[in-house]
Amino acid sequence: MIATMQKERLRPLTIAERRELTTIAKAGSERVDRARRARALLAVAGGQSFGAAAAAAGFRRVAAVSYLVRRFNRAGLGALRIAPGRGRRPTYDAAARARIVAMAQRLPDRRADGTATWSLSTLERTLRREGLPRVGATTIRRVLREAGSSYQRTRTWCPTGTAQRKRKAGVVRVVDPKTEEKRGPSTGPTG
Repeated sequence: MIATMQKERLRPLTIAERRELTTIAKAGSERVDRARRARALLAVAGGQSFGAAAAAAGFRRVAAVSYLVRRFNRAGLGALRIAPGRGRRPTYDAAARARIVAMAQRLPDRRADGTATWSLSTLERTLRREGLPRVGATTIRRVLREAGSSYQRTRTWCPTGTAQRKRKAGVVRVVDPKTEEKRGPSTGPTG
């Protein structure tokens, strides 16, 4: 590796920051990129050069450690996250996602939509016909899951934890108060 001039020194770590960086660096369940950044910062904080820290963390370029140190000095532990602007831009904005959810929650018109209950393929066909020409079943499923809906045995997409029941007085909507507890942390919205 070519030695680079260390333009900016790492500011002193607080006890809480050092503890958090150590936890992230050692955690096997942590994202690899976050763990690498934490190892690099700990190496620099331990007195190693940027080149040695880059090698210890598995970076290909010494400049990556320099940029990381600069970001850490300004943003603290937020520097471990992927910098904004990275990755693929969302294909569908909030309005398009709202249209998908609204379409799934309305009852299909048997003649116009060609179905009595929504499936992913019939939702896809209808949404494509009504202004989202490239939407796919996987995107529809993901958007509905993020909105808190799941496919029920009744072959309809419903908000999780709600059901419509037929009573003498008519159809009523029943809500399960323990929905979040039953759903668990693994099915929430993802970035």
